[in-house]
Amino acid sequence: MRQTDALVLLSTLAHTSAVVSAQSLPRGVGPEFAKFYEPKAATFTCIGNPSIVLKSSQINDNSCDCSDGSDEPGTAACSYLDPLSPEQPLQGSVTGTTNITSALPGFWCTNEGHIGSYVPFTYVNDGVCDYDLCCDGSEEFAHVGGVKCENRCKAIGKEWRRLEDERKKSKERSAEQRRALVKESRELRQKVESKIASLKQEIKELEVKKIDLQRKFEEVERSERGKVIKDEGGQGGKLGVLLSLAKNRVKELRDTLDKVLDQRDDLQDRVDQLEDILTKLRTEYNPNFNDEGVKAAVKAAEDYAASTASGAKSEEIADADIMKVLEEDGEASGINWAEFTEGDSASDADVVYNLEAYLPGFVRDYIHDKLNLVRIWMIENGILADNPTSGHESRLVTAARELLDSAKNDFSSRTSQLEEQEKDLDKDYGPDDIFRALKGKCVSSDVGEYEYELCWIDRTMQKSKKGHGNTNMGNFKGIDFEEADEEERADGKGLGKGQRMVLRYTDGQGCWNGPNRRTDVWLACAEKDELWRVSESEKCVYKMEVGTPAACDDVHEPGVRTKDEL
Repeated sequence: MRQTDALVLLSTLAHTSAVVSAQSLPRGVGPEFAKFYEPKAATFTCIGNPSIVLKSSQINDNSCDCSDGSDEPGTAACSYLDPLSPEQPLQGSVTGTTNITSALPGFWCTNEGHIGSYVPFTYVNDGVCDYDLCCDGSEEFAHVGGVKCENRCKAIGKEWRRLEDERKKSKERSAEQRRALVKESRELRQKVESKIASLKQEIKELEVKKIDLQRKFEEVERSERGKVIKDEGGQGGKLGVLLSLAKNRVKELRDTLDKVLDQRDDLQDRVDQLEDILTKLRTEYNPNFNDEGVKAAVKAAEDYAASTASGAKSEEIADADIMKVLEEDGEASGINWAEFTEGDSASDADVVYNLEAYLPGFVRDYIHDKLNLVRIWMIENGILADNPTSGHESRLVTAARELLDSAKNDFSSRTSQLEEQEKDLDKDYGPDDIFRALKGKCVSSDVGEYEYELCWIDRTMQKSKKGHGNTNMGNFKGIDFEEADEEERADGKGLGKGQRMVLRYTDGQGCWNGPNRRTDVWLACAEKDELWRVSESEKCVYKMEVGTPAACDDVHEPGVRTKDEL
């Protein structure tokens, strides 16, 4: 059936106008134009050109007498009037052309039992029953070609009211779903705000703790600097340090010698193989073969053999001697390090760095701390060397350092978390922060050989059903609004007309010899999240049509007054 949205809109306006008796008006006149058609008047004034006055009998006489067609509301006589028509002479017309707008929107169908509606004048008596606009069949009153349109308004109106009731209930359910999403989003936002407040308090406390631990670490480090600390082997003084270094050096040399011995054996094997090759070359060479390169090689081989036979050999080291060197140190071989590491290893430095050792016992404890401060002052001023016998810090300093590092790490971690939470709080999640409740959730649909997936505030994907891998169609960028202009679908799964929310997903996987993929996700109101359709409007640019409660009109719970109502 044919349908014109503009006429449907006008029909709605007409339906809400003052009710006028259909019997008192000429055929085809809508309620909002009733004031121009006096039932008992002897004359009629053209609506668009009041200077033209006609007899009442000229209304609906199938002759277009008014330049705006207002004298023929119930026929197709003036259907040729169109502002888009090309200008042409028209006898008797005030303007002299057909390039003019009709004063009436169309033929009015009362549609008793349903909703009144206008149909274009071209539909009047064209032999087609236009039940989608004129369910009472009144536009085919002349029965052209024997066509008689029965009145179906009762059945059509009943079905329309049923569907309208379903749409109303669906809208209420969608509104309820949206309110639930808004409530959830509000709670999630409050959690983020609470987390931010908690992190700020933790960071404030960690800042104080970090400063305190830094101070304590510096105090411990400063107090320990003047102490003589033993090395890992328990040796104090220069002799202990030197002994430890020597032991490590001997071990390194022994390991290196072992590796050199292995390399020597490998090289000797290769030399033996090469000598066998040269021997075969000298003995099996054909002197009648005239090749200067081969002759030169044979001559070199003979010279090498002669020099090897007559040359003096350097003194060789027996393998047994090398293996003896490689034996581990101990009492039976090598160096017995235990003789040097056991026993009293105190050095002169130990006495120098422990000044209180010169004092009597009953005085030592009393002035120990003061002498320690003096010792530290002497170290800091270059009078006394700083820990000349130690290569390691004390356990006390190590523990203080670890506590300080742990506090610094905690502070850095909490600061990073705070930045992430604040960034999330400032992010655009749409009206009422509604997509905060949908973040991380996905909706998908099978289209041909692919499965398309939309993950809210994340990305869009194209997944092959044949195992060819997945394609990123775009990553979430932001939220826009655009005007949709589509016909209403019978199943309600369409964008319709009006402003719609559009989610932008950009910088997806690059196309072959093309730009990076991007997806515009158009949203319409629905009871649940559902991916309706996917299309490619241009190369690598996709359009998804999605139904979701998040796109429904902003509604409020019954009984709750908004700010504007207060």
